[in-house]
Order: sequence, then structure tokens, then C-alpha cells
Amino acid sequence: MNNRFIFAVSLIFLGLLQGMAQRKEILLNDNWQFNLTGYSTMVEKMRVDLPHTWNAQDALTGDVGYHRGIGNYEKTIKVPDDWKGRRIFLRFEGANTVTDVFVNGRHAGRHKGGYGAFNVEVTDYLDYGKDNDLLVRVNNGETLEVMPLSGDFNHYGGIYRDVHIVVTGKVGISMLDHGSCGVRLVQDSVSRDHADVRAMVSLSNGSEESVKATLRLRLSDGEKEVLVVEKPVILQAGCESLHELPFSLDEPRLWDGRNDPFRYKVETMLCRNGEVLDVVEQRLGLRFYDIDPDKGFFLNGKHLQLHGVCRHQDRAEVANALRRELHDEDAALMSEMGVNAVRLAHYPHSAYFYELMDSLGMVVWAEIPFVGPQGFVDIPEFKENGREQLVEMIRQHYNHPSICVWGLFNELDEAGNSPVPYLKELNDLAHAEDPTRLTTAASNIDGELNFVTDVMAWNRYDGWYGNMPADLGKWLDDRHSRYPGLCIAISEYGGGASIYHQQDSVVKSVPVSWWHPENWQTRYHIENWRELSARRFVWGSFVWNMFDFAAAHRREGDRPGINDKGLVTYDRKVKKDAFYFYKANWNKEEPVLYLADRRNTHRTLKKQTFMAFTNQPEAELIINGHSMGKVKADGLCTATWHDVELSPGENVVTVISGTGKKRLTDTYRCYLQD
Repeated sequence: MNNRFIFAVSLIFLGLLQGMAQRKEILLNDNWQFNLTGYSTMVEKMRVDLPHTWNAQDALTGDVGYHRGIGNYEKTIKVPDDWKGRRIFLRFEGANTVTDVFVNGRHAGRHKGGYGAFNVEVTDYLDYGKDNDLLVRVNNGETLEVMPLSGDFNHYGGIYRDVHIVVTGKVGISMLDHGSCGVRLVQDSVSRDHADVRAMVSLSNGSEESVKATLRLRLSDGEKEVLVVEKPVILQAGCESLHELPFSLDEPRLWDGRNDPFRYKVETMLCRNGEVLDVVEQRLGLRFYDIDPDKGFFLNGKHLQLHGVCRHQDRAEVANALRRELHDEDAALMSEMGVNAVRLAHYPHSAYFYELMDSLGMVVWAEIPFVGPQGFVDIPEFKENGREQLVEMIRQHYNHPSICVWGLFNELDEAGNSPVPYLKELNDLAHAEDPTRLTTAASNIDGELNFVTDVMAWNRYDGWYGNMPADLGKWLDDRHSRYPGLCIAISEYGGGASIYHQQDSVVKSVPVSWWHPENWQTRYHIENWRELSARRFVWGSFVWNMFDFAAAHRREGDRPGINDKGLVTYDRKVKKDAFYFYKANWNKEEPVLYLADRRNTHRTLKKQTFMAFTNQPEAELIINGHSMGKVKADGLCTATWHDVELSPGENVVTVISGTGKKRLTDTYRCYLQD
């Protein structure tokens, strides 16, 4: 369907809504003209739809020279004449990295940072009742003025999240509060008996006269109204202002993680003479949490062992230009595995994904893209950009109950200009913006930077980059003994695996080689989880990574350009054996029985070890119809049969657990070479 027709129909529909609150939003994703050049008139354009990145081909082939420069997006929209007297904004959910917006040839705004949303007011740049030309120039070229400076991931260019045009009244809830919705719901005090909350609302008066109005908040549980509070406000002409609206709730229903991810609906309205001028709807998940240096993470007063993974926002074919159904798939895979905590690395992710985490009851670590090792430069522009990105992240995602910690850096180095003074500044800024949450960081060195944030975490790869898995436990015990007051987590642990690399014996991988056998990744995770799960003082641990992801400079595994430490392949089509190990350990709602090493179809050793992951009490192994005996699952939900003889040729391997309707089976075929 013609995009201009869709836009016109949307405008007709908007005309029917004149009697309602004045805010309107229209999605502008379809039918942009795009080219890759510094001068948009010199190269033939191609049609693209958003979300879009121009690096979906070159960066995903392992080309370290993938295009980092300017991409131009152009679109013509007809702006109705009756929009005069209103305020018009373009809202970008994400464009990487520096974005310049032009309307009818005039520069309307710039944003520096690839992972936060931003709004550009275009009210005074539009020709009403006429066609208007939009040009958005996005530059993902390297610059010392914008985070991140480095990172073991691709810096894709493009408008890779949704774009809207937003129409508001002259007076309303502000669209200029660092890309946020303008409403922050501050949980001053929450318990099972009582909750005190403050709505901090940014209001904007774009008119030439002061306005008397009423700020109203309505809290509801489904269709049931719980409370309404309001206060009179005076908005000065041409000004932005911040207003507080406190309210309390007895015996609140709590957001309780995966047990009960309940949220109230909050409608914040600005009214005048009985007319609703503007309304913003948000969700409120009331919860309280604590992290103890000896006992770990507590949610709503109860200890919760965090079963965590990390996630990058990219995947095969589309890179980081993810549509909603792709976010849905990622969240569903996490939920299936029994994940209850997610570190969204190494930058703010889509607001929609945080919404998914809220609804699924995940505990979230959100972080800014302050990524090392060469991640810091002591110049004013860089430091100001870091401050701005931190404020954007906190204000835009403030109301997500899933977020419990703000991450300030990943793997920085203290060599050269030390980042520590700047980290202290960021830590203070995070607390000023949000006094209700803790700060954290991910380190891989010793140094002063490990003692800046409220709680701390380390990236450890014992058994992958040197050492053996048991060394992780030794390191944790030593760290806890040396710093007993420090809250310690493992922000990354993992090992690579190709589903095409199979071997009979379990032999440790060489990380930088082209041989990443799947069974070593499985053994690595079994042994690392053995160490982590036995230490309650570890407040959280996060597998690196939930999914394989692209890093063009990588030269290892089964192909260039891929970091294969994921528990699921880059295209999300194959769950590796380690996925099912965690599913058996973490997912207690679904019966699990899974035979490992199923992709090792051609074998050379007559005597084999077979292993199954199950959350059932025991399992029985059957080879070619003959029972190899029943084995009880150990404390890591693993059943193992040693020295099992295979017959030459084809062998049918089956594992059984339970009886009757509760009977589970899994099977595969393998071949023993003569």
C-alpha cells in the first residue's frame, strides 16, 4: 500500500480524535529513500523501511572495514494545515551514532549517542498544508567525542529503531526531558504493607501566556480504579517546569519477579477547565530489593538467586535493526531457559525490550556504553557526552521495575589518563538522578575503579581464557575474604562453541583457534555453574552470552566475524547443549530431559560417556534397545553413564524418565566408525 495513502488515512483518523487528549503519534517507518554518501544528491537512492542499518551485510561477513560514515535517509510527508498552533516533534527511538535532522533544508537538531531515544521539535520548520522534506543524516564514524570509543561488538550505522511524528498541544507533558516520557515514578518507600511514591512530571508551556491547570494522576489495577490524586499548577509562558505529585498505597500488590510481575497502570494528565490537554500512560511495578555482601540478592525481602545471561541487540541477516517479533523471540528463549536476570550489554537496549523484561519478571542490569579497554579520553566533549547518555538512560527507563542496577562501565583500564575521577562523577550523577537504585560495573582488572560503584562485578573466563573452571571458585573465595564488605557478582562468564565442531573426548578449546568444540562449552558451563551456585554471597552471575553475536574483528570458531559464546546460535535456530543444562537447572516449571552431544553423529571411540540434563529424579539410558541402567540426577541436574559400548555402524541412543503421562523421552542416532 502506498505510504502517502497510509499517512493520509492516519491524518483523517486523527481528525476524528480532536475532542480527546491532544497528543497524537504516527509511525514513520515505511518508504524512506536511502544512500551511503556525504552528499545525498550524488548517489542513486534506494528504498528502505525502518528499522534499518547499512551494515547488515558488510559487518556480518567479518569485514573489519565495514562502512563507518554517513548514511542519508529522506522522506516527504504532507503536514495538514490544522496542525498549526500545535507542537510537532520527530521521535527517534535509536539511531547510531551522531544524527542530524533537516526539515525543508534547514537544520532542526542534532543528537550524539547511538542507543538512547531523542526528540527533535520541528514546529517552526514545517510548511503547513504542504509537502515537507525530511533529511536525516546518520554518522557511525569513529569520534572521540561520543561513547563508546571501543568494544568487542559492531558499531552498526543507521536508523535502527522506530521513528514517530508526535503532535501535542502548546501546553502539556514535556517532550524535551532527555527523550523521556516526561513522567518519573519515584518509589520513595515500598514494603509489603505500604508504598510512598512521587510522580515527578516535566510540564511544558509553549504558548505566550501563563496557564493555570490541574495535574492529575489516576492509578488503576486493570479496570479497577485504585486512587486519583491531583494538584493545581501554574505554567509560565515559554517555560519547562518540574512538578511533584505524591501518593501512597496501603497493602500494595508487588512486582515480584517471575512469580508475579504485576504492574499498576498510571495515567498522568494535565487538565484545564475539565478538558484533558495531555496524558501519558505508564506502568508502575512496586518492589523493594537489597544486595548483601554475604547473602546475595533479595527481592521483596526474599533471597533470589539470579540466573542471569547477557544479551547484545543483534542477530543474523538484520544486524541490530530488530523488529518487535525478534525481540519477542529473544525474550521467549530466555524465559524458556529459566532466566530471571539479564544484563543488557553494553548500552541501553530498546524500550520495548525493557517492557518485555518487566512483563516477564526479569531483574535487569542496564548500562551506558562506557566500554574499554581504550574507552576513556580525558576531553570535555567526551565527558559531557557520557553524562548526557547516563541521564538519558535513567530518565527514559526510570519506570521499568525490572531495572535494579545502573551499570557505569565495562572493562576499563587505568593506564594513561585514569577514568576513576570521572567514574566518581558519573556515580554521583546516577545517584542524583535516581536515589532509589544501586550502581554497578563490570571489571576485569584490579584497581581503584573497582571501589567506585555501590556493588561490583567481574568478567571471568576461568576455563576459557586460561585457568580451569575450578579456579573461579578459588578467585571468588579470595576476593570475598579480602573485601568482606564488597558485594560481588560475575558479570560475564562463558566459552565459545560451534554446533559444527564435535569431538569424542572432552578437550579444552584454544580460544583464538578455528576449532571450538561444543562439548567443551558444555563442560565449561557445568563446572562454572558448580562454583557459582555454591556461593550465596555472589549476588548475581550472567552468562556471556545468551546468543552468538557479531564482532567483525573476530577470527575464531567456525567463521570470521562471530563471537560464538552464545547458548543459542546467531540466527536463533539452534539451542546448544549448554542451553539445556541451564534449562534443567533453572526452569522448574517445565519437565526437562535432554541428551547432550547429539550433534556428534560420527564417533571413533567404542566406549563413550553419555550425559543427559534433567530436572527429574532419575533417568534411564537405552542403547539399541538395551538398558544401560538408571542413574539419579546429581545436584546439577545431570545424569551420566560412563564406559558405554557402542556397536559398529548406527546406534540409537535414548533416554527415558518417569512413567505414564509423566514419561519423558529423548533420542538421537550416532555412528561408530569401524
